[in-house]
Amino acid sequence: MKKLFLASWFAGSASLLPAFAGEDLSGKKVVFIPTAGFYEMSDEERKGMGFINNADKEALKNLGFIVEELEIANETSEKIEKSITNADCIFVCGGNTFFLMQELKRKGADKMISHHIEQGKLYMGTSAGSVLMQKDFIADGVDDPTLAPDLKGDFSGLGYIDFYLYVHYGGNYWGDDDEFISKYYAKLNYKKISDNQAVTVKGEKIEIVTADENSVPAIPME
Repeated sequence: MKKLFLASWFAGSASLLPAFAGEDLSGKKVVFIPTAGFYEMSDEERKGMGFINNADKEALKNLGFIVEELEIANETSEKIEKSITNADCIFVCGGNTFFLMQELKRKGADKMISHHIEQGKLYMGTSAGSVLMQKDFIADGVDDPTLAPDLKGDFSGLGYIDFYLYVHYGGNYWGDDDEFISKYYAKLNYKKISDNQAVTVKGEKIEIVTADENSVPAIPME
């Protein structure tokens, strides 16, 4: 049975995971994949991405997970397969969804992740790591598809959800959220989630769960 915890920002909704998982998470090994944030970006963007990923990592540790980081783009397929197989859970960070999918496909990690989801291994994602579960991605101005030339226009995802995810709702990262949704998502079957929410999928049961708004970490502003 597939078990997916698809967060807008995991650190803001991590408190909801134990109830969804239905088991003691202490001592569980999670493979932590930050690849979506390893494309070329400015120093300021890199600092922000680092803060977000570190917050997710700390949230996992606070739940009792043993975290093993795995940067897909720089590892062999053999190491990737071993790490994913040996982990109890899979966690994929945010960043550019197109770049993430390119690197997963390049190393065959997309098929490895799908295999373990099919076996019932818990999958967790933040932002791009959640959007990865869609049947495909849309070039809607959120992410830049030119960062993934090797996809050659094949923007298919892993296909475990039959709707589109609009993440970071309320943050207005791409201008007014409602205007952005009206422009790109109005004709699509979509769900919007803010940084204290997640979409949970257990078998065929799909829910949106919400944590306290105060659980979302404050990104440092300089």
